Amino acid sequence: MARLSYSFLIFVIAFQNLCIVVNAAPSPDETTVGRAKCNTLQIRKEWRDISVEDRKDYVRAVKCLMNTPSSSPREGVKSRFDEFQGSHIDLTDEVHQVGHFLAWHRHYLTLYDKALREECGYRGPGTYWDWTRDADGPGLMRDSPIFDPETGFGGNGVPGTYTPPPAAPGNPGFPGFPGLPPGGGFGNQGCVGTGPFKNVTINLGPGRNIGAHCLVRGINEPMKQSVTSANVRTIMVETTFERFRTLLENGGRGIAGLGIHGGGHGVVGGELMDPASSPGEPLFYLHHGNLDRIWWKWQSVDPKNRLYALSGPTTQRPPFTNITLDFLMPFTSLSPRVAVRDVMDTESEPSCFQYND
Repeated sequence: MARLSYSFLIFVIAFQNLCIVVNAAPSPDETTVGRAKCNTLQIRKEWRDISVEDRKDYVRAVKCLMNTPSSSPREGVKSRFDEFQGSHIDLTDEVHQVGHFLAWHRHYLTLYDKALREECGYRGPGTYWDWTRDADGPGLMRDSPIFDPETGFGGNGVPGTYTPPPAAPGNPGFPGFPGLPPGGGFGNQGCVGTGPFKNVTINLGPGRNIGAHCLVRGINEPMKQSVTSANVRTIMVETTFERFRTLLENGGRGIAGLGIHGGGHGVVGGELMDPASSPGEPLFYLHHGNLDRIWWKWQSVDPKNRLYALSGPTTQRPPFTNITLDFLMPFTSLSPRVAVRDVMDTESEPSCFQYND
């Protein structure tokens, strides 16, 4: 069967949500068995709130993962960094537009953080990029400290320095995230021209392609309207997990047609614009860290009713089955399968973290 396009899947899930009944929250007896509480908690902080020394060491650790050989037999994977990107590519259709979208990405970030620490010696706080602190102001997104060439991830791509590969059978090209304006797709700028990732090699992507290329970035200033604090507040007032999840991932009222998920991908552009291979951009992990923080804050408003609140389908395609806390999420070579219930409470194993805000 031919692969369904990402945009068509949006339509499928939207239609499916009208046709099935989802459980907004599990019954109380479903939440009584969970992982042990953590003895210590890591406090994750916004990028500009950690020390310059820790920022530089975080970047060093990311580059260490890029240079650490992987034992994965997956075609195209050469480094541990590639292994994380490859896992996301292979599972793209299984972890987006589904009830475990947030839970899967939460544990994916935990596994990445663990690799930075245990394999590359990072000792600073976990971190995220709160793009509202840039989008709410009058300045340009490209002037955010996150793009600083010395204490950040480097600046924009240089136009004309990268040409995407042509569409191929089984990999017909990727439209990017639904709702983005023309020209907002992969490759609309070029190779990152400054900073620590100027000369790095990405071995996978775009999409399911395999082949070395530069880190592509194309900062899209108009996308800042999608990641303002006003749009976050629009999502935070929702009282059901289903509404919260779908607005965060896909957009809706007050989000200019885009969710903060797609908006954050669109702001950075380039590599981050590909739904499958976006973790080739190191900023993927800080962007999704902020999405996870927003979910964590939403849970914290009413933990009795929201900590284990869950709904949505387990697959993008029929037959549709409602998600449960016992659903086992795949992580390919990164980890054995993990039950959704095990990552709902960040103060329990294996997560063991909080956010500072």
